[in-house]
This record gives sequence, C-alpha cells and structure tokens, in this order.
Amino acid sequence: MTSKRLYLLDHEDEAWFPPLDQALDEPNGLLAVGGTLSPTRLQAAYAQGAFPWFEEDQPILWWSPDPRAVLFPERLRVTRSLGKRIRNGGFRVTMDTSFDDVIGHCAAPRRDSHGTWITRDMRQAYGELHQRGIAHSVEVWKDSELVGGLYGVGMGLAFFGESMFSLQPDASKIGLVYLVRQLERRGCQLIDCQVASHHLASLGATEIPRGEFARRLAIAVASHHQSGPWTFDPGFEPLRT
Repeated sequence: MTSKRLYLLDHEDEAWFPPLDQALDEPNGLLAVGGTLSPTRLQAAYAQGAFPWFEEDQPILWWSPDPRAVLFPERLRVTRSLGKRIRNGGFRVTMDTSFDDVIGHCAAPRRDSHGTWITRDMRQAYGELHQRGIAHSVEVWKDSELVGGLYGVGMGLAFFGESMFSLQPDASKIGLVYLVRQLERRGCQLIDCQVASHHLASLGATEIPRGEFARRLAIAVASHHQSGPWTFDPGFEPLRT
C-alpha cells in the first residue's frame, strides 16, 4: 500500500496535479500546497477534480475531499414554499451581469465566522476567469437591489459552485434553481458542490465517492464548453409545470 503525502506544486507545470487518491484522509481531501492561482492552474485543477480553499494567512491549498457533494440537475428539489416564492416574490434573475458585485458579497464576513476564504487574490483570479468566459455569476434582484446570488466555474457539461449569498430569505436558493434548470436544458451532467451541507441537501445535493466523481467529471469536462457570457434561454421558466 502506497503511503500518502502532501504534494508541493511548482510554478512551471501549471497543468499538473497529483492523483486524487493521494489526497490526505486528515484533513479530508488536502491534496497539494503552493503553485499559483493563474487561469491555467485553476482550469487544470477543476478539470481534474481539485479546487483551492485557504485563508488569508495560509499558502494556497488544493483539495479533493472524499466523498464529494454533487447535485445532479434532474434531482433538484424545489419545495412548495420555495416555488411559491419564485412565482410570487417579485424577484428578477440574471446571469453574468454583475460578477464583481456577486463575488464581493460572497467575500463579505458572515455572522457565523470572523473572516473569509475569498481573499483578494482569489477575487482577482476568478475575475480573470470571468473575463475569459469560464467563471459565471447568477444575480437575484428585488427591484434594482442585488439581494442574492452565486458564482462558480463552468467547464464542458459540469459546473463547479463556489459560493453564494443572500440578503433576503431564499434569495440564493432562487438563484440556484434558475441556474440548475438552465444548465439542465443545456445538458449539464453534474454540479460540484464540494462539501455537503444541510442547505445543499435540502435542494437535492448528495454525496458520491471521490472515484465516481472523478469518472463522471472526466466525461463531463470533455464535452464542448460554452465560453463567454451566459444568459437564460428565450422563454426560460425555472419551474416545471
């Protein structure tokens, strides 16, 4: 049996990551340290099943937890109360119109924490991905006020959710419902949620073994990628009748 070790990434081969099964068991999923947050490195990480997560005073840490939380678009769960809020709440939802504002709200300290993992360098890195048509945002508006949203990375037929925020009840859930239904129309095979939470489970997210995630991901990211700004299809409706 091969012992696991923490890999140190260099700055030369931006596309290389160690095999996912080399990720540590404790802390769960820690795969590598170092490297950069360049667009090339980030795209390679997502395509291979890793993602960055670290705090301001830490080096860049790369993770691939086992099990992995995912949401299969066809399994999205919309409760009756959430559906009613979508229909009657007076919200308007857009995509890729205010990426910087969305990530800024996501980076703001939460009531249950003292800091944020969305550092200045992270915001700049994902901003570059957005400019390249790879990172995307969903905005939820009430009148002219941005009250919720989320952002993540789209590659092939996979979407990697990064963070969401709500300034009004269910605003981030509404944004997610819109996104998932639109991605389903485009043939999206999986939405990576990284780590399970009660919030995500209530919407239908589940956990799968890391090996299964890697196999599904390889197929999904090999498909044609729709780069550039995203919009909702003409006549799009987020709720099934």
